Amino acid sequence: MIRSLFLLLCFVSLSAQRDPILVPEVSQHEVQIEQGFVGQELLLFGAILDPSGTRAGQEYDIVVVLKGPTQPIRLREKDRIGGIWINAESTAFRSAPSFFAVASSTDIASIVDERTAAIYELGLDFIQLSPSGTIDPEEQARFTEGFVDLRQRQGLFKEDMDGVQINEQVLYQARISLPSNVQTGQYTAETFAISRGRVIASEIAEVEVRKVGFGRLVEIFSQRQSLLYGLFAVSLSILMGWVAGRLFAMI
Repeated sequence: MIRSLFLLLCFVSLSAQRDPILVPEVSQHEVQIEQGFVGQELLLFGAILDPSGTRAGQEYDIVVVLKGPTQPIRLREKDRIGGIWINAESTAFRSAPSFFAVASSTDIASIVDERTAAIYELGLDFIQLSPSGTIDPEEQARFTEGFVDLRQRQGLFKEDMDGVQINEQVLYQARISLPSNVQTGQYTAETFAISRGRVIASEIAEVEVRKVGFGRLVEIFSQRQSLLYGLFAVSLSILMGWVAGRLFAMI
C-alpha cells in the first residue's frame, strides 16, 4: 500500500514537471529619467523550454503585459449645462495602473476566451481598476472606457496584437516604448505562454523607472519637505510673473 502511494506521488510529480518552463528577460532592469528624457524602448525577450532543456513540444502563443505602479484615482465626467462644460458625475478607483501595455503574437481573442483574458488582464478591455465603493455596472463600464481612452491619448495605455515575434517556437521578443511622461516606480513585465486556450506558463520580470540628477533631487525634496517645496513653487511662480510683467512694461 505504501509502495503504491509512493509510486503515485512520483508519477504526479513527474507529470507536473512536464509543464513548459518560461525564461523571460528584459533589455534593461533600470530606466533612468534625466532632463530632456524623450522616452525609452524596452526589449522583452526570452525562451520557452521543455523541463529537459529542449524546445517545448507544442505550439504556443506569447502575450507580454507591462504594467506600471498602481495608484488611487478619481475620474470626473464633464457635462454641458446651460452652454457651459462643468464637472458632473465622478467615481474613484483604488488601483489604476499608471502605465499598461500589451503585446501579443496574434489577436488575443483568437487564443483565449474572455474569462481567461479577464483573469490575466490580457488587453485594454480587461484592465481591473477596483472601484471604490458601490457603483452601477453600466456606469463603471462608462468611466473605465473613458479612463482607458484618456490614457491611450496620453500614450500611457497601448496594445499591439502583432507585437511579439516567435522564432522556432523557442525564442520570442517584443518591443514596448515608454513615453516621456511615464511615471517613476516599479514596473512588472509579465509574460504568458498560451496553448490551446490555456495559459501553460507565466513569469515576471521587473523594471525600475527612476529619476536621476537634478530631477531626482527635486523629487526627493518634494516628498520629504512637501510644505517647503509648495512654498518655494508658489514663490517662484510669483517671482517669474513679476519679472515677466516688468519686462513687458519696458517694451
